[in-house]
Amino acid sequence: MKPKIRTPYFEIGTKNYIYGDTVLEYALAADRAAEKYDIDVLFITPAVEIRRIAEHTKHLIILAPYMDTLRPGRGMADILPEALKAAGAQGVVINHCEKPMSLPQMKATVDRARELDFLVFACADTLEEAKAIAQLHPDIINPEPSGIIGGGNGVTPMDYVEASIREIKAIYPDILVEQAAGITNGQQVYDFIMAGSEAAGAASGIMKAADPIAMIDEMVAATRRAADDLKLR
Repeated sequence: MKPKIRTPYFEIGTKNYIYGDTVLEYALAADRAAEKYDIDVLFITPAVEIRRIAEHTKHLIILAPYMDTLRPGRGMADILPEALKAAGAQGVVINHCEKPMSLPQMKATVDRARELDFLVFACADTLEEAKAIAQLHPDIINPEPSGIIGGGNGVTPMDYVEASIREIKAIYPDILVEQAAGITNGQQVYDFIMAGSEAAGAASGIMKAADPIAMIDEMVAATRRAADDLKLR
């Protein structure tokens, strides 16, 4: 069954900054933070790391960074959706700027994901692309300009945050909208959520931090603080 995500949530992407035992170490830190702050944490990591993370954590929603649309049988080196689910993945990312997809590819992947009750986490480089992807009705859209992904400058303007939420929600109000580009500290997580984003996330902002374990805790704590302050509004 597809997991239901409570908002605001926090998302962590390891990309290929880390591998092996380090991935598990960070996943365990994220799992502790998810429990400590009672926040849903999405953890996106390469397919080869999924099973071990799923077997050693209890509170993470684990997403694969990509999948192909083939079915069991032939397909050497392709990433089989059923294999991801068997390993413990609960969803998949589509169209990240580092793994771009055509709109027909995205549609085919969304259709396959629905067969498996997978969450679909879609990335968009522009507001126009986000609106086009919204027509496919993914569960989450992360409309982040590729020019600031991994840059760590936190320059995403709040008017862009607000415009992307407004335009996506006008198509399907139940699509969750996350901002993640350029986030390097907990205060930015808090600020984006308070500006209307239903979540925040980080990859390089955690992976390249002086103390990644401490940064995971800081960012999930900031998500909790925003959730509490939103209740007081």
